Amino acid sequence: MNFALNAFSKKIICENENSDAKLEAVFRDNEFDLFLLANESKPCFIELHWDMVSDENTLVLGDAWERSYGDLGFRRLQDNSRALPWYFLATNKEESFCFGVKTNAASFVSFGYDTKGITAVIDVRNGGSGVHLNSRRLLLATFIYSHYESGNVFDALKDFCNKMCVSRVLPKERIYGGNNWYYAYGNSSYEQIISDTKLQVSLSEGIENRPFQVIDDCWQINSCEGPWLPNEKFRDMKKLADEIRALGARPGIWVRLLHNRDSALTEEMRIHRNGEAKYLDPTHPEVKEYIISDIQRIKSWGYELMKHDFTTYDLFGNWGSQLSFSITNFDSWHFYDKTKTNAEIVTELYKLIYDTADKMYIIGCNTISHLSAGLVHLSRTGDDTSGREWERTRKMGVNTLAFRLPHNEVFYMCDADCVGILEKNIPWEKNKQWLHLLSYSNTPLFISCTDSIDDEQKADIKEAYRVFNESHSIRPLDILDTLTPEEWEIDGRIIKYTW
Repeated sequence: MNFALNAFSKKIICENENSDAKLEAVFRDNEFDLFLLANESKPCFIELHWDMVSDENTLVLGDAWERSYGDLGFRRLQDNSRALPWYFLATNKEESFCFGVKTNAASFVSFGYDTKGITAVIDVRNGGSGVHLNSRRLLLATFIYSHYESGNVFDALKDFCNKMCVSRVLPKERIYGGNNWYYAYGNSSYEQIISDTKLQVSLSEGIENRPFQVIDDCWQINSCEGPWLPNEKFRDMKKLADEIRALGARPGIWVRLLHNRDSALTEEMRIHRNGEAKYLDPTHPEVKEYIISDIQRIKSWGYELMKHDFTTYDLFGNWGSQLSFSITNFDSWHFYDKTKTNAEIVTELYKLIYDTADKMYIIGCNTISHLSAGLVHLSRTGDDTSGREWERTRKMGVNTLAFRLPHNEVFYMCDADCVGILEKNIPWEKNKQWLHLLSYSNTPLFISCTDSIDDEQKADIKEAYRVFNESHSIRPLDILDTLTPEEWEIDGRIIKYTW
């Protein structure tokens, strides 16, 4: 399972005729830098192809552009027609190899792998149009390859993630506590958050590391959009943060920075796509200043954690589950600044948020995995779990925890999402298993519930919080055979869950 990195064919696809766009590659052992240069031409895509003969029964695992949607898993090569964003692992169960790009690339890179070989599709557009590089020599990505003489795919992928990662920021302590979304679904109040905080404090009694109480979408004037000011049910967000802290917890808050109804944000400051100008354009100087002021206000209120959401959807108009080899639709729209690639624009937005947040912890939700490394402390790695439907938690939560666990403590802390407890909607024997797995996973642990939970549930959560604040060894064992692994090795013991 080996191939020569420098033996590829290449193609540059431009918006107009390619008059001067060209590629340069600089090779090192098992990796190479790929540069793009252009002045008059407006490049859109680069395609690289390596000829390679592979057994059709080879198993292949890819990643996702942003969150996963319960669909990560190994597939036979002959059944693989999917785009493989950022990297992939291939195995014949006796040996494996990984191929991908390092984090913080300046382009969106995905792979196709079939019986004829490997193709890298490199999206260098600005919006849906070609990028205006204006003679800039741009490092698109650093490609990297590793071969493993073992069928242990989990350890191989963990090692490869470490090799791909250029930068990381991790919290100083384990992050856990309450998030109100999966019982409230937008219907909450100042008083309810105080009640939730008291519950979290009681459930974590005796643990030096204090829990967070995260206020999700519900506190602002408009549902799921700005301005980021409190509604009449919340009134004073600084007072609320102070009271959460006084009770013995740490305040966290949710925002959606690119969706804002403030009339001061003119049409010129918005992305023009599909006949509308709805979402803020982060390349516009005044939008950047507005985003900074929003974050500074939240920081001044005393929140210690900020979860920013929806940026991929708001920037590009699709969910990750709707995307294939390109990050957005093929269209003539572009950002205010036409000289940056979409990947550069995303990275600059994340850096703006991270730098302004300063000492606040950052959770990225609906964020681009490979571009967020080093710019978020935690990443929501899968689509929403549920307080209403166990099938959704099983599909989204278990899948993303198993297949993105190699990212944990490497790119960021992997947040596989909450244990949602909404009265009797989900049998406790199911949710209890999800709670147990999360508590041993070394990943963040958030519970979404009110103080109406019964004594058994309280006891189980208390024990989970105790276990969570210790370190454990963990890996899924049946990862080659299912999308929702049931057999896990935890601290040297084999645990079987019945999802």
